[in-house]
Amino acid sequence: MYPNLYYAFKDWFGVDWTPLKLINSFGFFVAICFLVAAWVVTEELKRKQRQGLLSCTEEKIMVGAPASIADLIINFILGFVLGYKIISAFILPDVMNDPQAFILSAKGNIPVGLLVGAIFAGLKWWEKHKEKLAKPEERYIRIWPHDRVGDLVIYAAIFGFAGAKVFHNLENWNDFIKDPIGALISFSGLTFYGGLICAGTTIAIYARRNKIRIVHLSDAFAPALMIGYAIGRIGCHISGDGDWGILNSSFISTPTGQVVAATPTDFSMILGHNMEFYLSQFKSLDAVRHISVQPFWHLPTWLFAYNYPHNVISEGTRIVGCDNLQYCSQLPIPVFPTAFYETVVCTILFFILWSLRSKLKIAGQMTGLYLIFNGLERFTIEKIRVNTKYESLPFQPTQAEIISLLLIIVGAFLLFKTAKKTTEVEVVAE
Repeated sequence: MYPNLYYAFKDWFGVDWTPLKLINSFGFFVAICFLVAAWVVTEELKRKQRQGLLSCTEEKIMVGAPASIADLIINFILGFVLGYKIISAFILPDVMNDPQAFILSAKGNIPVGLLVGAIFAGLKWWEKHKEKLAKPEERYIRIWPHDRVGDLVIYAAIFGFAGAKVFHNLENWNDFIKDPIGALISFSGLTFYGGLICAGTTIAIYARRNKIRIVHLSDAFAPALMIGYAIGRIGCHISGDGDWGILNSSFISTPTGQVVAATPTDFSMILGHNMEFYLSQFKSLDAVRHISVQPFWHLPTWLFAYNYPHNVISEGTRIVGCDNLQYCSQLPIPVFPTAFYETVVCTILFFILWSLRSKLKIAGQMTGLYLIFNGLERFTIEKIRVNTKYESLPFQPTQAEIISLLLIIVGAFLLFKTAKKTTEVEVVAE
C-alpha cells in the first residue's frame, strides 16, 4: 500500500523525496479522474455541437478594466493559503512526520503566507494592467457548452465531495455522533452515490441557468463518470482507505505482513485473537461476514485475499518489524479487494459506453444505459463489500444497494421512453 506518493516513489525508484508525503495517493488519483473525465466530457460536448444538438450563448464582459479590489483580495487569499500551508510544509520542522495532521491543523508560516499572497495579488494586477484600455468597453462573446467544462468540473468537485461526505456520515451515523468534527474533516469516508446525487443536482441547476440542454449534458457526462469512477477506485485500492470487501476465510495474515493459506481452525483462532478489532465493526464474531474462496486460473492470491498492509487509515493490527511512525497496520484476515474489481469492471463498461456513443441516436439513451450499468455493477459488488446495513428495513440493504436499485429503475424507464421515441421516428420515416 502507498498512503502517499512518498512511499510509492521510494518503493519504485528508491528515492527519498520527503515532500511527496504531502500528496495523498487517493487524492492524486481523484485529481487524475477529474482531468480524464473533463477531457471525455469536452470531447462529447464538441461532438454534440458538431451535430447541431447544442448551441452557444452570448455573454457581456468588460474589457480593458484595471484589476478590481475584489480580484486583488481573492488572489491574495489564495496565495496566502498556498504559502501558509503548502509552502510552509517544506520549511517547518517535523511536518512530514504527519502531513495530514498538519493540513488539518492551524499551523503554518504567516510571513511566507503574506509574501506569496502579495505575489499572487501583484501578478493579478500586472495581468490586468497589460490589457488595460484608456476607456474600458463592453463586448459580447460566444460561449459554447464545452467552454464551460472547467466550471462544471469545479462545481462537481466541490459539491461532489460535500455530498460524498454527508452521505457517508448518514450511513455511519453512530460514528458521526461520537466525533462529529473529526468525521467531517477526516480525509477518509466518502460515499460515491452521495457525491453523484449532489454534484448531479448542482450541475443540472448550472446547466439550466446557462441554457444547456440537460439531457445532452447528462449523456456527455455518462461515459466520463464511468471512467472517472474506475480511476478513483485505483486510489481507494492503492491507499487502502477502507473501501474493501468481506473477509476471505481461506487465508490469514502473518505478523510480518504476508498472506498465507488457512484452515477453518486458523481462521477462527485469528478471529478470536483480534476480537476487539472485529467487534468494533460487527456486533459479534458470528456476525463477521466472510466466505472461503481459493485462487483459480493461476491468478495471484492478492486478487482474492489482500490484507492492505500499510493502509492509510491505520486499520487492523501493527506489522511486526515496521519502524514507521505511521502506516504500519494490516488487516489480520485478508479481504476481497473490491475497489480493484470495480476499477476493472467500470473500465470495461466505459469502453462499451464510448463505443455506443455515436450509435445511440435518441437523447437520454446514453444516460439510461449508464444508470443501469452503474446500478448493476454497484448492487452486485455490494454483496461482497463491507458496508453498514439498514437493519430496520425488511431485507437489511445497504445505502448503496437502495440507491443502485433506484438508478436501475430510472435507467430502465429512460430507455423505455427513448425506445418509444425511436419507434415514433421510424413510423414517421416510413
